[in-house]
Amino acid sequence: MKLPSILAALEHGLIERSRAVRLALLAALAGEHTLLVGPPGTAKSELARRLHLAFADARYFERLLTRFSVPEELFGPLSISALEEDRYERQTAGFLPQASIAFIDEVFKANSAILNALLTLLNEREFDNGAHREPCPLISVIGATNEVPEDEVGEAFFDRFLIRMPVAPVSAEGFRALLGLDAQTLPPPFSPLDASDRQSLDEAAQHVAVPQAVTARLLELRDYLAGEELYVSDRRWVKLVRLLRVAAASEGRVEVSTWDLWLLPWCVAPDIARQQQIADWLSARLGVREAMSPARLTRVVEAFEAQLEVEQEADDLDYDESGRLRFGDEFSDGKHGEAALRMPGRRRRHYGERHIAARIRQIDELGERLAGYAGELDALLRDLDGYAAQSLWLDRAFAEYATARLAETAQALAALRDRTSIARTGFLALPRLPDDPGVEPDPVVFDSLEA
Repeated sequence: MKLPSILAALEHGLIERSRAVRLALLAALAGEHTLLVGPPGTAKSELARRLHLAFADARYFERLLTRFSVPEELFGPLSISALEEDRYERQTAGFLPQASIAFIDEVFKANSAILNALLTLLNEREFDNGAHREPCPLISVIGATNEVPEDEVGEAFFDRFLIRMPVAPVSAEGFRALLGLDAQTLPPPFSPLDASDRQSLDEAAQHVAVPQAVTARLLELRDYLAGEELYVSDRRWVKLVRLLRVAAASEGRVEVSTWDLWLLPWCVAPDIARQQQIADWLSARLGVREAMSPARLTRVVEAFEAQLEVEQEADDLDYDESGRLRFGDEFSDGKHGEAALRMPGRRRRHYGERHIAARIRQIDELGERLAGYAGELDALLRDLDGYAAQSLWLDRAFAEYATARLAETAQALAALRDRTSIARTGFLALPRLPDDPGVEPDPVVFDSLEA
């Protein structure tokens, strides 16, 4: 398999750029484009130059745009011979229309004429050259910018980049590694991907299934984003699903995994703040059904605890063995009137066997549900560990965060199971009616656990 060695070579010497490298390569394998957002000097151009090495016989094009850039800088000069024949055509050899991998720095500083021409080239892989439209061999474009404009043309161009990756200067720890980097050390050798490799991957991706659980989570995310007033185009959702299929196919899988959805923040959110927001939303939901929500289950356990407290503190009028109301001693009103019997005393309520057995049955059913959810979580943690061990693309930081969230949920379930056990003991200890089966109680009222 070529991809592991390619990734090792592309990442070599790039400090804290593993995520950007991997997602840029994955996007290229899916025929999509990557936008790197960050200040100058953060290895954006180096990443693009390396990416083109991953593809055999790939022609590379690079250009820095300014507000003074003209179309000739990207698309080639006008053909003099064509002009002599009254044709308006460009000589595109050596320019973007003939490139396989391209790096365009400060992409949003170009004028609207250039951006409009780029829209067609990036999306349709075609270039309008005079009176005809010529196909382009473009695999992927890496764009770089410090900021994203909010004008209409800029937003349309921004939507052409499926991956939006923030790139920041290295951390303090990474800075030490950067200073100690030996620039002379060569990356490990690798075999680039040829056209047959790409075609095989594309064919495999077409047969990758998208499970119902993944579709349901995407629908849930779409609703969430709508509530946050964050628009994601239908085109982007379609491209996103293809990216998920390519990720699965590249790892030899026949269906998309729930854990593949870690890619979503970089595809649907426009900036780092909202990317983190969606990452938090995902880590709290991936692999966890609504019924397993600790908050929801806590309400269920609290309902049983409240019912136990009510039944423990309930009292009744006191009756004797014959069923007559038991009265206390006589008392006088102090005015030499006729003595009267005291009102009866009260005692703790006693419960029949049926009542207590029903309560135990209800709480045991809850305990079984909690035990089942604990088993599901344990399986999910093992599944995530297995996915992380073989994944080419997974961000390790996200894997650690998701693992921690699942572990927190497991701990919360364990605590709820302990509380359930204590409540069960409390129901068993309720005062009982002597030799009286009693009646079954109404069930404890709580939201359904089904989800």
